[in-house]
Amino acid sequence: MTRKQRRMTIIGGSLAVLALAAGLVLNALRDSIVFFSTPTMVAEKHVAPGKRFRLGGLVQPGSLQRGDNLAVTFEVADGGAKLPVAFKGILPDLFREGQGVVAEGALDADGVFKADTVLAKHDETYMPKDVADALKKQGHWKDDYGAKAYDGVKASDSVKPAATTAQGNPQGAVR
Repeated sequence: MTRKQRRMTIIGGSLAVLALAAGLVLNALRDSIVFFSTPTMVAEKHVAPGKRFRLGGLVQPGSLQRGDNLAVTFEVADGGAKLPVAFKGILPDLFREGQGVVAEGALDADGVFKADTVLAKHDETYMPKDVADALKKQGHWKDDYGAKAYDGVKASDSVKPAATTAQGNPQGAVR
């Protein structure tokens, strides 16, 4: 074998080993790559009780029930299926019925998702005033952009930027 053939053999073998390793890692992570599973996906996959995963969907209106010692139950739906969720702890500020949620935990034997972490999601309709004004100026504004309010602030409400010093630092900022 010449030097060039030996070098090409080593490079080819290295690439084959790298491709095999990448294939094995992707195969092992196949189900874990999804950021969350919806109730429909959970029903289709027949997730075993005790297996940890993330559940995502919308909190069903009228399903929120508060119990003793910060115990909360609610239903998460995705339009096709519903899954009851039980959580004990303080819910995030953005958590409310009809809003998106991602919960981490596992199913129990009764088919109830026992969450140990609940993360509230918001939709994409909020935007700063500058962006809304630019969209209006360009003629791309849709009336439903300003329809939803988050903590009392709509996209159409004014948002004032923080005052800055001559050096461009926010006033009151600690260095």
